[in-house]
Amino acid sequence: MKEKIWNRDFVLLILSNFLMYITYYAILSALPVYLVSDLHASKMQVGLVVGVYTIASVLVRPFSGFALDKFGRRTIFLSGLIIYTFLLVGYLVALSITSIILLRFAQGLTWGFTTVSGSTIAVDNIPTSKRGEGIGYFSLSTTLGMSVGPVIGLFIGHRWGYTAMFVSGCFLSLASLASAYAIHLRKRFLVGKRIQLKWNSLFERNSIRPSLNVLITMIAYGGLMSFIALYGREIGIQNSSLYFLIFSAGIAAARITAGKEFDRRGPRRLLTLCLMLLIIGFPMLAMAKNPLLFYLSAIVIGFGNGVIFPTFQSMVNNLADSDHRGVANSTLYTAVDIGMGSGMIFAGLIAEHFSISAIFWINSFICAAGLFFFRLVVLGYYEKHLSVTK
Repeated sequence: MKEKIWNRDFVLLILSNFLMYITYYAILSALPVYLVSDLHASKMQVGLVVGVYTIASVLVRPFSGFALDKFGRRTIFLSGLIIYTFLLVGYLVALSITSIILLRFAQGLTWGFTTVSGSTIAVDNIPTSKRGEGIGYFSLSTTLGMSVGPVIGLFIGHRWGYTAMFVSGCFLSLASLASAYAIHLRKRFLVGKRIQLKWNSLFERNSIRPSLNVLITMIAYGGLMSFIALYGREIGIQNSSLYFLIFSAGIAAARITAGKEFDRRGPRRLLTLCLMLLIIGFPMLAMAKNPLLFYLSAIVIGFGNGVIFPTFQSMVNNLADSDHRGVANSTLYTAVDIGMGSGMIFAGLIAEHFSISAIFWINSFICAAGLFFFRLVVLGYYEKHLSVTK
């Protein structure tokens, strides 16, 4: 019998994830403008409001995986979404920088639970033989949310005001919650396991090497996201938003096609090729003095980057049994957050003491380090332990 990826529950999960990421990126894109224009925040305060979300998410990631495996998927997923939606109402009454910082920290904690929960449930519902393809489709909903969210947030904020934008976010999050509530999970994922809180229940051992590999590449991604708009302006390209659109298109193309390649042949050629694309793409961006090379680099980097996360996510889930799938995904997501956060800080230091283009040159070397780490440390470990888990 041919195993199928698409079914009612997988579609509902993708819809829930898509709506959740639209909400996240709609508020993230409009919030700095709101803080400066309405609350007269300084740049340092804006950075703190944005950054505290990631800090909270990093702190809670390991515990989210443990909670999923101990208390069951549905309980944690719905609880996280309910609290996340409730906290969105707080933006309507939080009228000071301090209150918004506290609100963002609380939301970051729930975000750590909801994202790990969603991805773990997705893996639970995807046939093992098509895991790479299925995770690619699920990750595509994140990419689309990342593309659509800023457009919605900025449009509503400019057209009808930020109160309307926050209210719209509440309704989008409620729709995400409704989709999640309608999902039917298999009984064995509804009931938790008798596990105790200890180091091995917070980090999945077989996931550590692939997660470290992701952390390395996410350093480059964090630097790119932080400074691409400023870099575009520096070289005379005012419409940097087009870069994000092309970049997202490259990610989408990768996630539609790369999953099947992973399922057929594994990660060896796929990740080697895509890491090489990043090694080439960042120097293209660093040397860009005209729109052609600037936007061409978006396709190359977008496609390369689009393969990285879903492929490593497929790898860590292939190495983990179903009872430890939650902690395997939380280990990976913790690495993503740490890599992106440190990449943003590192890029800021490089830009201040050297130049923005220097960030992208260094990113190329970081991705080269990621390629060597994959070939010398991760690949052999994965292929050896994959045969054991099978």
